[in-house]
Amino acid sequence: MRRRTEAFSNEEFERYLDDEAEAVRAMYIARSVRDIWSRDDVLGAVLMLEADSLQEAEQLVASLPLMRRGMLDCERLVPLRGYRGFGPLSA
Repeated sequence: MRRRTEAFSNEEFERYLDDEAEAVRAMYIARSVRDIWSRDDVLGAVLMLEADSLQEAEQLVASLPLMRRGMLDCERLVPLRGYRGFGPLSA
């Protein structure tokens, strides 16, 4: 996720950041958000979501207050799968 700083002022973001944090916290408690990191290259965040499908992940992202207001860009949704190196070893 990237804040659309070219279209919105810091004051506009400040108005909704508490709502955004509360929404992410609720998604974390519900186990929809597994992890979240603030980006160091631009204002924004990286979320690791738990979803049954890409469509469900898109719906989770779309529900965020800043996204609903058009204040975020979702630069990429990347489906992940388990890393094979952590699975059982072959006999």
